[in-house]
Amino acid sequence: MDLRPRKRQIQSITGFTQAEVEKMENLLIESREQVCDSEVCKKLAKTFTRSKGRAGKSIAKWTEVQAWFQNRLACYPSKDNSAEANQKVPDYTEGCTLNKANESSHIPKGQKDPALSDLEFEARSSKDGAWYDIDTFIAHRFLNSEEPEALVRFVGFGLGEDEWVNVRKAVRERSVALENSECNKVQVGDIILCFQEGKDEEKYLEAQVIEIQKKLHDIRGCRCLFVIRYTGDDTEETIRLRRMCVRPSILGRP
Repeated sequence: MDLRPRKRQIQSITGFTQAEVEKMENLLIESREQVCDSEVCKKLAKTFTRSKGRAGKSIAKWTEVQAWFQNRLACYPSKDNSAEANQKVPDYTEGCTLNKANESSHIPKGQKDPALSDLEFEARSSKDGAWYDIDTFIAHRFLNSEEPEALVRFVGFGLGEDEWVNVRKAVRERSVALENSECNKVQVGDIILCFQEGKDEEKYLEAQVIEIQKKLHDIRGCRCLFVIRYTGDDTEETIRLRRMCVRPSILGRP
């Protein structure tokens, strides 16, 4: 059973209300070629600032409105390059290994496998460095460096929080939680995700296990202690198994 907390609600990163996002989406459909015009964005920002939904909140800046439109427009390839883009759709599942009964199966590119319907993915956000479950792959693009990027929507987040992520470096099969009896599968050196819960946010940060202190289990479950070092800032913390998620490959260990 997967005990990993699934709720990952945080305060809006963009600062726009749901009503404002819907208005911008409708405007994007109606006049796609004009939405990034500075005068259009200034007028829209002024409308947002004076609305009842903004009561008690910061003013809407026209530059933020313009940035939002620019990000959304990147999802819509032009007619000239749409054919080329369709030929370069990155295979998000290519290279993912499915471990079942100590057997690995690599899915050939361009072929479908029934097992893929059970796969879930996670991505690292560039905004806070945390890993979040992916709800939907919305669009893709290739940078000048030929690095593929995907526009993803995270579980529990609205369309205003969609984010471009590097497919090779920041997208992977979803990490999983372990049962109390599976603590022996964790080894020093493993890269894991540690659950952190604050006043306004819940997130998973990547860390490496640097020490394991084995303890007798009791009625409460696993009492072992795991000393971890966060890869983002090298700080260390001692945690228990219930706060940890591991890479799926660890499940195949004896």
